[in-house]
Amino acid sequence: MENTQTSKLPVKLIAFDLDDTLLNDKTDISPKTLKAVQSCSKKGIYIVLCSGRVENAILPYVRKLDIAGSEFGRYIIAINGAEIFDLHTRLPIFEKKLDGKILKEVHSYCSSFDLGCHVCDSDTVYADRDTSWTRKDSQMCGLKFLKVEDFDSFMEKGHPKMLIPAPEEKIAEFMPFLKEKLKGRAEVFTSKPYFLEVMPLGCGKGQSILELAKILNIPKENTMGFGDSFNDESMIRLTGYGIAMKNGAKEIQSIAKFVTEFDNNNDGIAAFLEKWVL
Repeated sequence: MENTQTSKLPVKLIAFDLDDTLLNDKTDISPKTLKAVQSCSKKGIYIVLCSGRVENAILPYVRKLDIAGSEFGRYIIAINGAEIFDLHTRLPIFEKKLDGKILKEVHSYCSSFDLGCHVCDSDTVYADRDTSWTRKDSQMCGLKFLKVEDFDSFMEKGHPKMLIPAPEEKIAEFMPFLKEKLKGRAEVFTSKPYFLEVMPLGCGKGQSILELAKILNIPKENTMGFGDSFNDESMIRLTGYGIAMKNGAKEIQSIAKFVTEFDNNNDGIAAFLEKWVL
């Protein structure tokens, strides 16, 4: 969206998606972007990493930012909004789970389409089968991998999300079917074209950002979120200033208040922050 405003935006909390947003294609934070984000923290703005990854897979980037010791870097949002962690106490302050019955139902649907699926905790991916696709998430996030023999029994206690990894064409075929089956009971979306995710109903990055903002007494209109993909939709839609990356999905750009001038490989976030926030 084009905007001729030149004054700085009144933000007190900024949430950043990781992959293809804060991170470049080498899965790193560039020096220029790092400096801009740190400058926002020094200005007294809460910086919140907000990812589909679990806590331990977010922590390397927390360490890279080197702001977790301050009040303004103490919170992260994991598993697409299912958990908000306080890094000072090392405890969740908010969490949601999918009911075990839904998880077992999704597992059954996956099996009928010959698709694998998995859940995870802070350091391990637990999968129903051991394939190159079910290992893809653990390899990307640096988590341990374990094949669970009695997967349905393992599902009974509930988990924050289930992920179905598969080639894009299989995800495209399976997603409409699963959305219809779970309509009104769970959220279904892609975080990457080859990752289909199932989350608790009404759970998303945007909802958790606003929950954290409420805890911190920050009005919605003083929140900002940067994202690129469909698991960022609620963050772009619900925050006061939803910012889509230039490299982001067109559907996400269409609902954003702003689109960055540059992509994730060319310091899109840094350029935006320098212009509109710092």
